[in-house]
Amino acid sequence: MSTRMLPAVVAIVLGALLAIALFVPYVARQYRRRGELGIGNAALALAGLVYSLGLVAYVLLPLPAMGPDFCAVYGTSAPQWTPFNFLTDMEKEAIGTGIAATLRNPALTQVLLNVALFLPLGMFVRYMFQRSVLATTAIGLGVSLLIELTQVTGIWFLYPCAYRLFDVDDLMANGLGALLGALAAPVLRAVPGQRLDTDPGQPRPVTRSRRLLAMVCDLMAYQFTAVVFGTAANVGLLAVHGDLISGDIGPLPELAGYAEVTAVAPWVPWLLLAVVVPLVGKAPSLGQRIVRLQATRSDGRPAGPVMRMVRSLFGVGGYVFLTQLDTALSAGGMLGTVATCYGLASLIALFPTAGHRGLSYVFTGLRLTDSRAVDRAEVLS
Repeated sequence: MSTRMLPAVVAIVLGALLAIALFVPYVARQYRRRGELGIGNAALALAGLVYSLGLVAYVLLPLPAMGPDFCAVYGTSAPQWTPFNFLTDMEKEAIGTGIAATLRNPALTQVLLNVALFLPLGMFVRYMFQRSVLATTAIGLGVSLLIELTQVTGIWFLYPCAYRLFDVDDLMANGLGALLGALAAPVLRAVPGQRLDTDPGQPRPVTRSRRLLAMVCDLMAYQFTAVVFGTAANVGLLAVHGDLISGDIGPLPELAGYAEVTAVAPWVPWLLLAVVVPLVGKAPSLGQRIVRLQATRSDGRPAGPVMRMVRSLFGVGGYVFLTQLDTALSAGGMLGTVATCYGLASLIALFPTAGHRGLSYVFTGLRLTDSRAVDRAEVLS
């Protein structure tokens, strides 16, 4: 892979992984801040995340190998402190005359690339964080200065000397890019799927996409909680049996108590999300609470904690229960197959059932309502 492509690939891969890890909290924040997710808002957030990672990767990668002659190879270039020195470089590297030859000049190309590199930063900061043009430009200069200092210090002294050149012209070009990006920021209003002026407290319709989003949030919350708790359980087991730093402990499966931990650990996230959350919260699941949905009775009153928990067991909680039980009982995938079939049936049932209630709400006789509408009704009553 070429050194030019490496930062882009790293940014895309890490961006995808971070987007998955941050998906549930991001959806929760959007519903509290805007009252809905907004595909356009999510697309801009993902683009901003990938761009930020790409900027970091561009600064750091590729990392050179450390060797005894490292400074002899990389530390021979002194920082460039003279403003507009690129004009002198253009004269040295000029090939031919005319506009076309000037645009092909490597020194000018480098400056233009540095301007273009910070255009997205100016656009994202100005548009998404509602900063002024002056503040956005100052942020761009600050980020550029941090980059240049990171380069001149060899990634803050991780390397014995700098392996990239500090150039004040880069700082100026980056600042210009941030300024131009701030001025061009209104272009991002054209991205579809955004609602720029909405009341987050206004109730929204219960749509199929909203129900699906709640299901996705529930499944991802289960997976994330299971990974976190399982990792914590294993680390605790290792800590009990020896010194984590030395690593002289032995394989995990051979440790006393490992079988008990692996048997119990998967059920803790299930108890937390399928039982505790519906009992103590107003929604039958974390995903539905995130997208501001609430279970109500036929008369419009909020469902009680027992009914919320029952609804949870007919929903994603039941699906997770069957899949984990299949593993615990070594059922050979039979219960897992039942869970998959029930999950598919529940997914399909979102389309024909009234109000997109799905099987879990049909079985429990409950209705699905925007929690903001329920809150308003309680206040009025």
